[in-house]
Amino acid sequence: MSKLKTYFKDELDQEIGSFDAEFLIDFLAKDLGPHFYNQGLRDANALFAERAEELGYLVQDLEKPDSSNT
Repeated sequence: MSKLKTYFKDELDQEIGSFDAEFLIDFLAKDLGPHFYNQGLRDANALFAERAEELGYLVQDLEKPDSSNT
């Protein structure tokens, strides 16, 4: 909360009280939080898919020649 108060003072030349800062943080968390949370899930899912694909290739590399398929 102190960082928000400092930001308002330094960048916006505005004083903000602790109550107002806490209210603003709560509002931003409720309003913007889901966006960043969902983006984090999408990023994690993309990374998981990438790693799973790499793992699939590694498993294929472990396959042994099978003379019964010729």
